[in-house]
Amino acid sequence: MTESTLSTLGKAVIREEASAIEALLERIDHNFDQACAMMLHCDGRIVVIGMGKSGHIGSKIAATLASTGSPAFFVHPGEASHGDLGMVTEKDVVVALSNSGETSEVLMILPVIKRLGVPLISLTGNPDSTLAKASEVHLNIAVEREACPLGLAPTSSTTATLVMGDALAIALLESRGFTAEDFARSHPAGALGRRLLLRIEDIMHRGERIPLTTTGSMIREALLEMTSKGLGMTAVIDAHGTIQGIYTDGDLRRTMDQKLDIQTTPIDQVMTTHCTTIAAGMLAEEALKIMEHNNINGLFVVNAEQQVVGALNMLDLLHAKAV
Repeated sequence: MTESTLSTLGKAVIREEASAIEALLERIDHNFDQACAMMLHCDGRIVVIGMGKSGHIGSKIAATLASTGSPAFFVHPGEASHGDLGMVTEKDVVVALSNSGETSEVLMILPVIKRLGVPLISLTGNPDSTLAKASEVHLNIAVEREACPLGLAPTSSTTATLVMGDALAIALLESRGFTAEDFARSHPAGALGRRLLLRIEDIMHRGERIPLTTTGSMIREALLEMTSKGLGMTAVIDAHGTIQGIYTDGDLRRTMDQKLDIQTTPIDQVMTTHCTTIAAGMLAEEALKIMEHNNINGLFVVNAEQQVVGALNMLDLLHAKAV
């Protein structure tokens, strides 16, 4: 089998599954609306169940729901009949997945679900199946054919189920007014979570670690402060701690070009005034944008009175994985 033949087969699978997804559009109807309303008004959690490949898809759907503002978890139907069904309460909503709608492990636990009075939403490929008829709401995820040439391996059907699950999750997300910050709270270890939750006050240098030089000091004193603190800059402050300017490695190079005497030249003469500062409560992501926009490597943190309370540079953002 040649490489071109393999590529042709791969493209055929993608086309077949894309066609299955396209067919779902006309099934986003009042049943979809009812399923969303049922989950929105759920006082407990959304319990997703499914066997085999449907179980793998169900686990992913539950994870997507949970991470987008709809508390959910997956229960294996085989384990459910051996005790795990105790996790389901009267306040929950059950979402059952089965392409055939006749999966024995799922049907076995239906009487208990009904006895609890738990609302049941099903996603099947057969609206006339036992599971579909037992459900308060049924979503049709039938496909014309599987992408598998044997028509045996769940391919198009599992893709359609996954896409319908995503449609439900995102519709609920929008309905709940779920924000990027809400998403970040459930993903604190991820890059997005760090960008949206990490604030300047979490990573800035404080107290004696802040490089500070008072107005009237000589350039030499500013250089010693910069060297000892290792941030490549120093804030120039007045007697009240209010920032008056900044002196950086770049300013030092310009000082050398001017052949100024660092022993006798006041820092006020060479510092950069009207420097960019930030507040401690700002997001680290905002600091990064400010640095990139102004082409600078460091920032001083000031309070409402413009007194210096912290400092950070690009390395701090890198170490905090905010970049």
